[in-house]
Amino acid sequence: MTLDAQPRPAGRGRHDDGHGDTSGRPRRGRRILRWSAFTLAALMFGGAGAGYLYYEHLNANITKARLNLGDSTPPKAAPNAAGQTPLNILLLGSDSRNTAADLKLGGSRADVGRPPLADVQMLLHVSADRGNMSVVSLPRDTMIPIPRCTDPDGGKVYGALDLAMANESLGRGGPGCTVATWEKLTGIHIDHFMMVDFSGVVSMADAIGGVPVCVKQNVWSHTSEGHGSGLKLKAGTTYVKGKQALQWLRTRYGFEDGTDIGRTHAQHMYMNAMVRQLRENATLDNPTEMRRLAETATKALTVDEGLGTVRKLYDLSTELQKVPTERITMTTLPTVQWSQDRNRLVPATEDAGQLIAMVRTDTPLDGKAGRQLTEQVSDDPAAPAGALAVRVRNGTGTSTKAPALRRGDAVVRALRDKGFTKAAADATPGTGTTTTTVLYPSHRLEGDAQAVAKALGIPLTQVRTSPDVTGVTLTVGADWRTGGTYPKSAAPAEAPESAAVLNGGKTDACMPVQPGFTW
Repeated sequence: MTLDAQPRPAGRGRHDDGHGDTSGRPRRGRRILRWSAFTLAALMFGGAGAGYLYYEHLNANITKARLNLGDSTPPKAAPNAAGQTPLNILLLGSDSRNTAADLKLGGSRADVGRPPLADVQMLLHVSADRGNMSVVSLPRDTMIPIPRCTDPDGGKVYGALDLAMANESLGRGGPGCTVATWEKLTGIHIDHFMMVDFSGVVSMADAIGGVPVCVKQNVWSHTSEGHGSGLKLKAGTTYVKGKQALQWLRTRYGFEDGTDIGRTHAQHMYMNAMVRQLRENATLDNPTEMRRLAETATKALTVDEGLGTVRKLYDLSTELQKVPTERITMTTLPTVQWSQDRNRLVPATEDAGQLIAMVRTDTPLDGKAGRQLTEQVSDDPAAPAGALAVRVRNGTGTSTKAPALRRGDAVVRALRDKGFTKAAADATPGTGTTTTTVLYPSHRLEGDAQAVAKALGIPLTQVRTSPDVTGVTLTVGADWRTGGTYPKSAAPAEAPESAAVLNGGKTDACMPVQPGFTW
């Protein structure tokens, strides 16, 4: 495959790689999966005999691993009034060079045998009503806490790290440690993970016939020192597949400012284009083509045990297909530079907190909250206000503002005025948080926590369990620096601008090229 792939002419079929043109063939009513390369496994279902045996063969292709290798996990979100719950899936890209195919695509022989790194990490959140989807990417070198993880195979225990590169979590027992890391970072329960390596990206890109990507100028990701992905494209739109698709997803030198932030933006463009391509053009009516695609997809995936069959992957795909393309919102976790190295980042306290809080509370990132369903009220009865102990912490500080003076005391007075006479300011120094929250340690205090929230006008979506508290604890955030009642307008309506929002329906997205990397 040459690096200078040309834009695909209009009217060409799905495949121009020798596998045949299927563009004019009629549909045959076969149920097909039209989501991402990560869920294309669910294509082939057989009945008795050979069909059943082949179904089992596909199941055996799928690699499975433990979902969570940490010591704890946040609880699942409570069902809404319609009994629906959100769905959270962690999508991972591994840089493993531990197979001949992966080594051929990148790295050196010195990389063989080293623990893999999670160079691509995206949290995919599907709303409870399946009306919208949010994707949050974490740049691979972001410095975050990594929890204690236990390798399920050898039993090796990896101690917790206060601050480490996010991509290192994968090498501490497997993808389940990356799941535990995300849950610690966000407080969001993750239901499943899907992981693919270099060779899997290449084979899947080939299988779907190419993905349209765009650059504003000719680009060549190459330096005199030999750095860069090798991606070489002409300005405009090109259908990339195989090794060239992998180069697009790995490119840092050549896009925007040459940092990992630009790389995540390019990955979002690719994912959005792939979704549109599959939904608009997939007509898999050829049994041979379907068999090839099913083999490719199932061999490319590593998933948690809860997704370890073709049937379960197919069921997941039907949930994902319910979300309209224009309601998919791609974002990057807002960060700030941590050291002299431009790629060493830490989450930006205020904007990152806002983005995470919106995902955790199932708030659409595109500002279209009209389809969000009614909040679920706990069936756990609350204790009388006068018997309910509440701790209040001042978390109103931000990266640009000092904490509001004696803010905790002011909210304690507001609670006592409403009958919560046991409310008291917590002497524990509160860390800055964007959004006010009411936390409780176990289900038996859920009703109490909701009673506190309702008394002050705090949305119930901001009430949740946490292993970090021992009783009902109200942390007053930067969104409530004054007043005795939570402001109705405080809850953010859409993702912060620093999250680099890209809507799934945007068809003219085009990557800026870094100066010095044109040809």
